[in-house]
Amino acid sequence: MESEPPLFQILVNDRGWREYEVFIQRFVKAARQLAELEGPASIATITIERRQFYRWMHGELRSAPRREASRVLTFMFQLPVERLFAPAPTSSRSLRNEQVESSSASDWYEHDAEDLVTAAAQESARFAVRAESSNVGPHTMEQLESDIRRIVTTYPNRPVGPAFREVRELRNRAFELLEGRQPPQYTRDLYVAAGVLCGVLANASFDLGRYEAAETQARTAFMCGELAGHNGLRAWVRGLQALISYWEGRPRDAVRLSESGSAFTPEHGTAHIRLASIRARAHGQLQQANDALTALHGADALRDQLTSEDDLPGGMMAFPQEKQLFYASSTHLWLGGGQHLADAEVRAEQAVNMFEAAPADQRRLGEMSLARMDLATARLNRGDLDGAAAQIHDVLAVSARRGTESVRRRLGQFARTLAQSPAAGSPAAIGMHEAIAAHHEHSRAELAPGGTP
Repeated sequence: MESEPPLFQILVNDRGWREYEVFIQRFVKAARQLAELEGPASIATITIERRQFYRWMHGELRSAPRREASRVLTFMFQLPVERLFAPAPTSSRSLRNEQVESSSASDWYEHDAEDLVTAAAQESARFAVRAESSNVGPHTMEQLESDIRRIVTTYPNRPVGPAFREVRELRNRAFELLEGRQPPQYTRDLYVAAGVLCGVLANASFDLGRYEAAETQARTAFMCGELAGHNGLRAWVRGLQALISYWEGRPRDAVRLSESGSAFTPEHGTAHIRLASIRARAHGQLQQANDALTALHGADALRDQLTSEDDLPGGMMAFPQEKQLFYASSTHLWLGGGQHLADAEVRAEQAVNMFEAAPADQRRLGEMSLARMDLATARLNRGDLDGAAAQIHDVLAVSARRGTESVRRRLGQFARTLAQSPAAGSPAAIGMHEAIAAHHEHSRAELAPGGTP
C-alpha cells in the first residue's frame, strides 16, 4: 500500500508552490521577515538546494532539517517541523481543523480581540483579491484605499504596537500586488498606497524610538512617491525625514530636508504648512530667531491661502491648525526670553483646547501630549508650578495608554528642567518628579530603543 504523503507536500501543493523556483522565493522572503522580526540577522541568508526541496516533497528525509531551516519552515506554515514531515491526515477536513485549531490557539494568546477581528477582515480582503480576474482590480484598490483611510484616521488614537503590526501586514500586501501584473492605471495607485503605508511605518518606528528603522522606511516611502510622481507624498515624506532629524538633534539636516520638500508642490493640502512649521522649530533649536519667525509667518500665510483638503488620505498625514500651533509654541520655547515664553504659552494652550475639542475616540493623543508638554514647560519657566503639574499629570495618564518616544523624551527634559528650577524642593515639584520617574520605570521595557515593535 502506498504511504501517505507528508503534510509538507499537501501544504506546498495547496499554496501553488510545487515548483522549486516558486517555493524558494517564498522561503527566502520568509527567512528575511523572520530575521527582521525575531533575529538573528544571519537567518536572512538561509536557503535550501533544489535536491533537498524535492526530498522534502517526497518524504525522503534522512534527518530533520537543520535548526535555522526549521525555524523558517515553522514561521512559513505555523506548524512544528515534526508535524510538517509526518504523514498527512487522511481527511482533508481533519487537516483543515488541525490548522485552524493550531493557528487560533496561538492567535488568541498572542493577540488581543482587536487583532483577531482585523486578521479576519484581512483574510476576507485577500479572498476578494484572488477572486478578481486580474492581479488588481477596482475592488482590490477600493479595499486597500479604505484600509489606508481607516489606519491613518485611527493611528493617532491607538497604541503604537498593535497598529504597527496591522500596517506592516497591509504594506506587505501592497508590495505583493506590485510584484504581480496589474493594469497600468493601477500601478501608480499601488505605489502611492505602498508609499503611504511605508510612511505610516516610518512614523510608528519613530514613535517607538527606532529612528534608524524610521529613516529606512521613510526612504522607501519617498522612492514610492518618486515612482508614482506624487508630489504630495514626496513633500510629506521629506517633512517626516526633517522631523526625525529634528528629534535626533540634527536641526541643520531638518532645515535642509524641509527646504528640499518645499520643492515638491502638491496639488492640494497642508504639506507645505507642515514643512514650514518643522523648519521653524529647527531654526529655533539653532537659535536663529529671524529665520524661525520667518518660517512661522510663512506657515501662517500658507494656512490663510489653503482652499482644499490634502491629496493624501488625511488623518495622521494632515497638518491641522492645532498641530501648527504647538509647533509654533515649541519654536518660541527654543528661542526663550519673556515674550517668547508668553507666546509659547498662548499657542500651546490654544492647541490643547483644540485637541480636546475633538471626540474622545478621534483625539490625536501623542500630539496633544506634546502640546501639553510645551504648555507645562512655559508655565514652569514663569513659576506656575500648579499649572505645569496639571498638564504633566494629564500627559502621564495618556502616555500610560499610548506611549511614544517623543513624549517620553519631553518628560525627561521637563524633569531635568524642574530639578534645576528654584522651586525644585517644593511639594508640587517633588510630586511631579516622582510621578515622571514612576512612569519611566513602568514604560521602559515597552519603549526602550532596540526592542522589537
